[in-house]
Amino acid sequence: MSRFSKFAKFGAAAAAAVLLLSGCAGSAEDGGNSDSAASASGYVTEGKITFATSKPAYAPWVLNDDPASGEGLEAAVAVALAKELGFEGDDVVWVREQFDASIAPGPKTWDLNFQQFSVTEERKQAVDFSNAYYTTTQAVVAAAGTSAAKASSIADLKDAVIGVQSGTTSLAAVESQIAPNTDVQVFNSNEDAVAALQVGQIDALVVDLPSAYYVRDVQLEGEGVIVGQLVGEGVSGDDFAFVLPKGSKILADVNKALENLRNEGTLDELAAKWLANLDAPILK
Repeated sequence: MSRFSKFAKFGAAAAAAVLLLSGCAGSAEDGGNSDSAASASGYVTEGKITFATSKPAYAPWVLNDDPASGEGLEAAVAVALAKELGFEGDDVVWVREQFDASIAPGPKTWDLNFQQFSVTEERKQAVDFSNAYYTTTQAVVAAAGTSAAKASSIADLKDAVIGVQSGTTSLAAVESQIAPNTDVQVFNSNEDAVAALQVGQIDALVVDLPSAYYVRDVQLEGEGVIVGQLVGEGVSGDDFAFVLPKGSKILADVNKALENLRNEGTLDELAAKWLANLDAPILK
């Protein structure tokens, strides 16, 4: 689903006229104008809710790179949340924005963004976070046949060259739990890290547990091994939450809707449906 928005360019006079006539922050077509304030209701487009995610978006979070399908954990949670807030069908808009840009300071063209964002104090300086919709752990993935793939303890990974994706909490998990003897290698994207693993530039990759299964089964085409999970002091389960623009007026409503979905069991049901049978040993 390639729904990258193309923003129309208006002259100053035309823009002023549009604002005077409509009183709106943006159009339904473009998902809102990033240079304008949100609508009176707090949404970037009045009467609609706009979700953003990465391009591409991967399973098990989004199936077939199609968040509008509601298939995959995050896509399903987004659809359920939209319905809880009173939005369905064409009133739910989908746009794309990459990870780092999504948590950078500044105006946004979307209401909520999901890309397995874990909540950190540093990120809170630039954006707002909803309550968590899923909590996970970090996991170690290695290429089959390597010494790292045969590791059965944290000590076995001390001499491994380990990679992580930039902007994630995996780096802290590696440093606090494994404390490898060589510097952790940081990559711009998960794809770059997987490519490094495939050519032997790194011995292992640390990602969240559900993503570890995707790396093993899809990106490594079954030629990888989930060595185990990192659980212990300094590493708690990552709380995945929606990102909202800083000072969003809809944050309280979003959190109330998520609370309702949790209390009625919907969030647990969706996690069980899309992340079923994801098991890996705990590394000690």
